[in-house]
Amino acid sequence: MSAFGSKLLSAGQRAKLLASTGITNFVTDESGVLLKPMIGFMLSMVAVGGIGIDLMRMERDRTILQYTLDRAVLAAADLDQQLPPDVVVQDYLSKAGLNEYYTPPIAETGIGFKRVKSTIDTTFETHMLNFSGGSDMPLYAASQAEESIDGLEISLVLDVSGSMNSNSRLTNLKSAARDFIDTMVANTAENKMSISVVPYATQVSLPEELLDQYNATEEHEYSNCVNFTGSHFQTTGLSRTESIDRTMHFSPWANYDYRPSSGLVEYPVCDDRAHREILPLQKDASTLKNFITNLQAWGNTSIDVGMKWGTILLDPSAQPAIAAITGNSTGSVPPTFSNRPSSFNDPETLKVIVLMTDGQNTSQYYVESDHRDGLSPVFWNPAASSNRARYSSYNPGNDSYWWDNMNRWEDHAYGQGSYRLCNGYSCWWQDEEGEPSQVQQLTYGELFARTSLKHLYKYIFADWMGWNSARSAWYYGVYDYWNTSTKNARTRAICEAAKDSGIVVYTIGFEAPSGGVAVLKDCASSDGHYFDVNGLEIRDAFASIATSIRQLRLTQ
Repeated sequence: MSAFGSKLLSAGQRAKLLASTGITNFVTDESGVLLKPMIGFMLSMVAVGGIGIDLMRMERDRTILQYTLDRAVLAAADLDQQLPPDVVVQDYLSKAGLNEYYTPPIAETGIGFKRVKSTIDTTFETHMLNFSGGSDMPLYAASQAEESIDGLEISLVLDVSGSMNSNSRLTNLKSAARDFIDTMVANTAENKMSISVVPYATQVSLPEELLDQYNATEEHEYSNCVNFTGSHFQTTGLSRTESIDRTMHFSPWANYDYRPSSGLVEYPVCDDRAHREILPLQKDASTLKNFITNLQAWGNTSIDVGMKWGTILLDPSAQPAIAAITGNSTGSVPPTFSNRPSSFNDPETLKVIVLMTDGQNTSQYYVESDHRDGLSPVFWNPAASSNRARYSSYNPGNDSYWWDNMNRWEDHAYGQGSYRLCNGYSCWWQDEEGEPSQVQQLTYGELFARTSLKHLYKYIFADWMGWNSARSAWYYGVYDYWNTSTKNARTRAICEAAKDSGIVVYTIGFEAPSGGVAVLKDCASSDGHYFDVNGLEIRDAFASIATSIRQLRLTQ
């Protein structure tokens, strides 16, 4: 073989050499070793991500479903809702695009409550989970709502001052209050709600049997109001043992020059008529509405006193007083309420005051302490004729008695003996009308109850004291008053005490001036608890309050 030929491989040898080299290279090449694991890993991530997406989608739908279902059962459980519960629930789901999940709800309805329960137990159609071999997932939502009124204690504190006679206010108030009573009674379970009505003007009058449960002074028995001091407005209750001044039965307004034939002065500060007295803790709609219908308006405005009595009738300290008058007479407290007012921390009882006025606090009159108790210097002879002295007033300065309408001084009151008469020719003794035992030295309570202050100073004392002195001593010197500023401060204090005790306070300004509006806004539990109305709008205010009182809540 030539040298050239020896350096060359044959074609076959070259082929074998190349094959051997390729196999070796293939065996030793590592460039594709992670391809399959990467493909598997990527497929796993897609599956997990897909599951996450399905879970997110399901949670989104579950949240929307639960939210919609909550709103649906709330609307369905509303006592004002006229549509059937199943229609309401389905309508809410349909509008939210969730109609496919609808299941008929379970509803219970009774006097004073409506309960709606809706449960959805279905499946959520997955996408990526199915791709990875999984299945659809369960989807569950449940909601229950109830609107109910459990224990309710309400004080309706209503302004019946003289201005309520204007613009048909009293008429509109009566209509609105009667509708309120109908609504509350119709939607409250038997024996669960008590309503007290507190009419107020210059003062608040009590039924005698209720006043007897408190330690009021006894200067007279003609009417049943009390004078609160500033400290009384710091708390919601009223002690049954603390001595409290009875309001004297008197009138600073009456301007007649005679003793009224009815026996008692007209227009007293404390109105003694039955329709002006508090109606405590009633449940019967007819009893309440008849009382509202009979209200009459006159007098000044004492928002503070009305509010005080409204809170007293909700304060548990009044329970013994209420128990004592339970079932005593027609219109008295029904026996079922003998344990009311409930404790402030009773979770089953809601306490509410609805305070209405068309005005603002004005002057509240009271007799000063030195003219409240004991005997007055005035004597009364019921047997005397109109041209003889029915009144005799004693003057300690000359130790003599002035005989009214006879213009003479004597050493005794007219009717207790005889008196000397003379003409130009002779003198003689004249018997007086009546018997000495008939002549009565009047107590201050009796004097003011039967004689107006204006008549007292003008026609009994002015003849011998002089006009100005008599007016100073027997008009302005007899009574005083609490002014608007003082009464506004007292109103603020009692409203704060009520709210601090958990009483819900609604206030209604019925065509009220700015001063009254400010007091009412400050008194209300919140801005949303105050209503500013005119005319027939007062019915809307009472209707809104009735709806607000009815507690609508989620129970699950």
